[in-house]
Amino acid sequence: MELSGARTLVVGATGVLGGALTEALRDQGATLALAGRTDPSGADGEPTFAVDALDLERCAAVVDEAADALGGLDLVLVAIGVAGFGEESENDVVTEHLLTVNAQAPMAIGRAALAHLTDSGGTLAMISAILADVPTPGMAAYSASKAALSAWLTATRGGVRKQGVRVLDVRPPHIETGLADRAVAGTVPSGIRAGSDVATLVGQVLEALRSDRRTVTFDLRSGEYALG
Repeated sequence: MELSGARTLVVGATGVLGGALTEALRDQGATLALAGRTDPSGADGEPTFAVDALDLERCAAVVDEAADALGGLDLVLVAIGVAGFGEESENDVVTEHLLTVNAQAPMAIGRAALAHLTDSGGTLAMISAILADVPTPGMAAYSASKAALSAWLTATRGGVRKQGVRVLDVRPPHIETGLADRAVAGTVPSGIRAGSDVATLVGQVLEALRSDRRTVTFDLRSGEYALG
């Protein structure tokens, strides 16, 4: 897709990764609307919205509000999530929180986005995680939440392909964005190390968008990204 002039909603724009993606898209000339847990600081004229990922109705509503503000949507990029580690994360309350924020909220955003993206032949892009491919001991519920989102994206892609909508699933390794330090339960295992920096991932996402790819994955052995 052509990023310059693309009417783009970034959900999660107040996070480290979402903020970096926002800056990169702005540099590419995208026309932005920004949504975050707190009202994002947009450039002059950029509409901004507050959205709580635990409020699924609000997650859907923010898409329509952004579409109204921009006159339609060509790209919806979702970069929201929470982490949970260890035994502390393996209980019903934490599991529900992880599944809501990491899977149900992005799905609600995605469902609301599809009507607008069908009109424009646009792209739905979401950040899931390598945990969707490599479920990890000590992160069972966290892994399950990311796998659920990745499976939804795969199934949705097949359903909207004939309508001209592209779906991008970005599955990065652990990245030092501070997310692990704000885990809803537990602490990040000592053996988990960052596999990539934010700037490298942002570059891969932009290239995947420009070349209409379906996935961005990461090989733990080679330490390299791959576009699929």
